[in-house]
Amino acid sequence: MTAFSLHGLYAITDSQLMPDDRTLIASVEAALEGGAAAVQYRDKSQDAERRLRQALLLRDLCQRFERPLLINDDLELAVASGAHGVHLGQSDGSVAAARERLGPDAVIGATCHDSLALALEARDQGADYVAFGAFFPSRTKPGAKPAPLSLLPRAADEVGLPVVAIGGISVDNARQVTEAGASMIAVIHALFAAADIRRQAQRFRQQF
Repeated sequence: MTAFSLHGLYAITDSQLMPDDRTLIASVEAALEGGAAAVQYRDKSQDAERRLRQALLLRDLCQRFERPLLINDDLELAVASGAHGVHLGQSDGSVAAARERLGPDAVIGATCHDSLALALEARDQGADYVAFGAFFPSRTKPGAKPAPLSLLPRAADEVGLPVVAIGGISVDNARQVTEAGASMIAVIHALFAAADIRRQAQRFRQQF
């Protein structure tokens, strides 16, 4: 099981908001300074060289802040970069296989959409956290199936792992999901499109 605290703001990068290395690192550093508890590197491009370079830069940055870096949907990149873990969608391989590759100390999370059954399966395979959403309309995944807030307390009670809420979360609605039982809130645009990312991260921290 991971030694990292899985509670608070879960910052997810965006290659459009951060189109180059310098912007990426400056933005993530500001989020960490503001108190982000974890960072996920999310880049859907096919530029393998850039993705490895950026993952290595982020790994070093997160190590300096003693926060985990997770790689979105790419176990091989997590292995190659020495990241602290991986976040898997439902089509990205099993949690059990990721655990075998990354070892007992890695942070492994799984997307469970609106399904307790998927969350229980992920837990049984060795996940450290489960993620549900979208709870609000999402710019990143506008077609995502909505998840009800009532799912959060049930998941917190029945799954017994930290629960991550994702999907359209803003400073204005974050408290709805934290009060319902979310251990972490995963945020992309509402954090990294802010004029002052450090201050925005602090605002999100105050929603717990």
